[in-house]
Amino acid sequence: MKKCFLFMVLAITIMSSCNTKDKEAIVDKDSRETPDYSRGVMDEKILWYLGRLSDVQVSPDGKTILYSVKYYDYRTNSGNAELYTMPIDGGEPTRITTSASDEVQPTWRPDGKKIAYLFTDTAGTQVWESNPDGSNAKRLTNVDGDITCFRYSPDMKHICYAKNVRIDPTIEQRYPDLPKANAMIYDDLMYRHWNYWTDGTYSHLFVADYPECENAVDLLAEQKYHCPNPPFGGVEELAWSPDGSKLAYCCKKLYGKAFAESTNTDIYLYDLNTKKTMNLSEGNMGYDMDPVFSPDAKKLVWWSMKTDGFESDKHRLMIYDFKQNKMEDYSQDFDQDATTFSWSADGQKVYFNSCKEGAVHIFSLDLATRQFEQITDGDYDYNTLQVCGDRIIATRTSHASPSDIYAVDLKTKAVKQISFINKDVLDKITPCKSERRWVKTTDGKQMLVWVILPPDFDSTKAYPTLLYCQGGPQSPVSQFFSYRWNFQMMAAHGYIVVAPNRRGLPGFGQEWNDEISGDYGGQCMKDYLSAIDALAKEPYVDENRLGCVGASFGGFSVYWLAGHHEKRFKAFIAHCGMFNFESWYNTTEELFFANHDIEGAFWKTPTPKSYDFSPHKFIGNWDTPILVIHGGKDFRIPYTEGMQAFDAAQMRGIPSRFLYFPDECHFVTKPQNAILWQREFFRWLDQWLKEDNEK
Repeated sequence: MKKCFLFMVLAITIMSSCNTKDKEAIVDKDSRETPDYSRGVMDEKILWYLGRLSDVQVSPDGKTILYSVKYYDYRTNSGNAELYTMPIDGGEPTRITTSASDEVQPTWRPDGKKIAYLFTDTAGTQVWESNPDGSNAKRLTNVDGDITCFRYSPDMKHICYAKNVRIDPTIEQRYPDLPKANAMIYDDLMYRHWNYWTDGTYSHLFVADYPECENAVDLLAEQKYHCPNPPFGGVEELAWSPDGSKLAYCCKKLYGKAFAESTNTDIYLYDLNTKKTMNLSEGNMGYDMDPVFSPDAKKLVWWSMKTDGFESDKHRLMIYDFKQNKMEDYSQDFDQDATTFSWSADGQKVYFNSCKEGAVHIFSLDLATRQFEQITDGDYDYNTLQVCGDRIIATRTSHASPSDIYAVDLKTKAVKQISFINKDVLDKITPCKSERRWVKTTDGKQMLVWVILPPDFDSTKAYPTLLYCQGGPQSPVSQFFSYRWNFQMMAAHGYIVVAPNRRGLPGFGQEWNDEISGDYGGQCMKDYLSAIDALAKEPYVDENRLGCVGASFGGFSVYWLAGHHEKRFKAFIAHCGMFNFESWYNTTEELFFANHDIEGAFWKTPTPKSYDFSPHKFIGNWDTPILVIHGGKDFRIPYTEGMQAFDAAQMRGIPSRFLYFPDECHFVTKPQNAILWQREFFRWLDQWLKEDNEK
């Protein structure tokens, strides 16, 4: 999933007379407190000192890379994203913005003579333009409300942007004589989503003239629909045709209960000349997302899911042929997902990302032969990509390395690192080592398990070991670099981490991926136990000091294993997990997920078998210390699930602790909250798993 982060707010000075940003309000990333590197390993302050790369964009002439890096200062509990450029062959980067607030979603103007980005000042969040070196920055738009994303048309005659518009009346508009009333009124689902209550506004897509940004047309006027799609949709859901005459966008044209129960998001094509809109994916009932036009405008590629309500169905590579006026699944014989598309210059190949056996790599599809080819390899995750002539500019992570920019030569497949954003930090610490391990499951299959070893690992010693339970539930255990569930951090604290690609994870074929649905307490739980049992036989694993940790579905997994582990574990940590399926079903918001994965409502006759797996039914078997963590603004899995688990443990006399963040959602995004999370995480584990602190 896409992650949300909070932005630093220090001070912004606007020279309103000339409508230009004040370049004297400088935030120096190097003025932050330098972490203590004396231990030579990752810790929570070092983790939050790292710069976070995003929005990598190659210039139209293929010579310069534009990107954003966000740096956090835990002392101010905030961060600041600034923009940089560097030559495409690598070299010293140039910082081109120096404001005290974020510049986000940077992009090149199609002619390469300007860059643009979103910036917030007294006029709200608007589109700003500047020269490529950051000079002469001026506000481009002055619309009523905050712009959330935007794109230039390739012919530079128009700009499209999204902002929220009010359709439903406020309480004050409905009852003007009650201006101090504080309430919300709902007649339908979904009245809240992930971490916010719906407020009667809807994200709409506008097309306006450029450069005046006037004569804006609302493509969803008066309709209770969203574009981009909440909660995480962004600019990737918008695509201009190369000639600027058409705009493709994603929208789930459903409302209320229908919106909550369905994933039926379609690709729409708006024609600026005829003012008509066409549904290109009509008939497909699942997700259709993230369109990209071919260079000759004859085709449009996007990823598509077949099954309505199944949010983790196979991401099919769908191509619409405008000459034949039909869409076609090009990945019927490709048993992997396909996302993040980029076309070759001649339009004969599509490049994309796909997870395969615990790593995310770049693949290509030759449209003429319909042959797929894997371009990259190794234990890495390639997360974004952009074709630029005979190479691909991509971002890459591993368990030991946060995101950096790489160039992939399409002729030789050689990979070159061209940015070194955190080199000064990473050079001061010893990285963990990740090893692949194949474990036989109870049904005779082979499962990939990542084993992450502490820095300076000594095979003659026996280490406390953690079973990591992945969330999602269908998110890959790949070479991601997490700023919360950070394997480097866990290993640096002296723990071996066992991270299984259990049933229900992508990268091992659709059958493996789908096997979890309706079977939460079945084979996927057996897979977890197979993984930890196999590693517990190793002499360097102390089988008497095993812990089990996880969030979301991983939190559910911890709760379930707490009632079934048969004395394997000495400590548990569950973050934002489902504890009681009946209470969860009636309080979660995306009903399509619950209807698919646990087979619907508990009042159905007969009751779906999934409810037999609800962890609360096995509380009588709990016998192991447990730390429960939850966020107050988590509406996906409401915090009352964590309260129930903690209260039950307390009433049964089981050592337990409840860590509650009133202002966090399903994630922990504020720096000091995140550092506190890390400290409590390891305080609990050390209390129960470290020999010198055993209770």
